[in-house]
Amino acid sequence: MTTFDVLTIGNAIVDIIARCEERFLTDNGIIKSAMNLIDAERAELLYSRMGPALEASGGSAGNTAAGIASLGGKAAYFGKIANDQLGEIFTHDIQAQGVHFRTQPLDTFPPTARSMIFVTEDGERSMNTYLGACVELGPEDVEPDVVASAAVTYFEGYLWDPPRAKEAIRDAARIAHENGREVSMTLSDSFCVNRYRAEFLELMTSGTVDIVFANRAEALALYETEDFSEALTRLARDCRLAAVTMSEEGSIIVRGNERIKVEATKVSRVVDTTGAGDLYAAGFLFGYTAGKPLDICGKLGSLAAGIVIEQVGPRPMLSLKDAAAKAGLL
Repeated sequence: MTTFDVLTIGNAIVDIIARCEERFLTDNGIIKSAMNLIDAERAELLYSRMGPALEASGGSAGNTAAGIASLGGKAAYFGKIANDQLGEIFTHDIQAQGVHFRTQPLDTFPPTARSMIFVTEDGERSMNTYLGACVELGPEDVEPDVVASAAVTYFEGYLWDPPRAKEAIRDAARIAHENGREVSMTLSDSFCVNRYRAEFLELMTSGTVDIVFANRAEALALYETEDFSEALTRLARDCRLAAVTMSEEGSIIVRGNERIKVEATKVSRVVDTTGAGDLYAAGFLFGYTAGKPLDICGKLGSLAAGIVIEQVGPRPMLSLKDAAAKAGLL
């Protein structure tokens, strides 16, 4: 019997979010709309230059787990934190959102990860992430009983940066498949794809990963092409199921020769795009594990993403379950 709808595995990060002008990014050498990995010294420097900021538990897969719980699904999460103030904040937030989380924290250095996120007037977020304790996630943090009881195990491509996390992911994927479960991943970021293209493709073509989430830029980067149609064709060949988001153009779901176009949810104003892709995956996987048709899965993803970009912070402040019910998607 399935205990969890989705288990997500990722970098446990506390987001520190502040608004800034475009010039701030240029002056500080920050690549816009990307996830920039930084060391402890640069983290301190950028923090000292930030304006008023909001602290919120984040991390891509953690946001997805929170979104699934907000929709009424049963979610679990693996991610490494330290026994410090930010670690306590992360633990409190994710458990308060109804997500199962019991990964053992570190008692020593490095500290809990944090990401300085600068949001420009157009709502685009530029992340500057110090991974800290995240790099210590390893096979010993995989809880076999949780993996075996989750319908889908989902992980973020960002986990390919910390080396021991790769072992943990492969172990979790093996346990999931041995128990007749499915494995999903998000490509996370086009720069991440460029770093690990060959390994990501191997995960897909070997059958280690069944379901892939990406945005348009990541799909193009994966296949080193500017032809989006070609990227979709190759994606359909290399994995069983994929969902590709296209910002205001919506998303497209590919399975074999099947293509399902899903419209984006209309929003009044884009406030902060942090977490948009994470919440799309949450809505999609919630629908998928509930046995919904693929077009409804995509609509649930679009709804969740549309709600989160109208607020500051990567996790929904409103009940996604209520919103989905109102939209007639449950």
